[in-house]
Amino acid sequence: MNEQALKELLYKMADDQLILGHRNSEWTGFGPLLEEDIAFSSMAQDKVGQSQALYTILHELGEGEPDTVAFMRNADQFHNCQLVELPNGEYDFSLIRHFLFDTAEAIRFEMLSNSSYAPLAQLAKKIKGELRYHTMHANIWIKQLGAATEESIGKLQQSLETALPYALGIFEPSPYEQELISEGIFEGEVALQDVWLKKVEEVIGQTKLTMPDVASLTPAFGGRVGKHSSHLQPLLDEMSEVFKIDPGADW
Repeated sequence: MNEQALKELLYKMADDQLILGHRNSEWTGFGPLLEEDIAFSSMAQDKVGQSQALYTILHELGEGEPDTVAFMRNADQFHNCQLVELPNGEYDFSLIRHFLFDTAEAIRFEMLSNSSYAPLAQLAKKIKGELRYHTMHANIWIKQLGAATEESIGKLQQSLETALPYALGIFEPSPYEQELISEGIFEGEVALQDVWLKKVEEVIGQTKLTMPDVASLTPAFGGRVGKHSSHLQPLLDEMSEVFKIDPGADW
């Protein structure tokens, strides 16, 4: 098994979950409704826990301790897509990002539940159950607000158009794409994007939103190889404050 290919896959998934988990946690106390405050906080907790589990597999493959890997790297050492590091903005942007990202993650972990790498397959079977709640939550709100008032439809439409090129960055191909596919570790980013696009279009089709022409968009690639927006390093500095003060603190 190509260990480097496996590590690259694990790092990008773990970093995605960690960064978006922290972004979602920023809604704690600020949600537009109490239920949404609780929902985003709960999903944030899930994502940080999922990232820890992935970092633990990496540690078993010879990488650093999960805490060190999570909190002691600089932005250019992170493999997350740029979508997850963007500021929350207003609720409509965070909701669209939640919908686009978690739809992809639910499909990714469903695929990985059949991975030839047993520790990842076992973890994926657990995580895909948690992600059912995330996608259900996203779909309900997209359908409701995407067919509600002129204001809600307009805001979601604008956020969809802003977020979609970044969402395409989720599927930035790995340098080891063929190895991952041929060794049965993962079906690949192209296969994932194809299923994702059908799911996204299906939900958007049940609203008054208009799906942009994906083929005409330029994907926001670079995050998987350490090229990030100016928003990531300040977030990492904030995230690592407690660990730097007390390295023994629990997640």
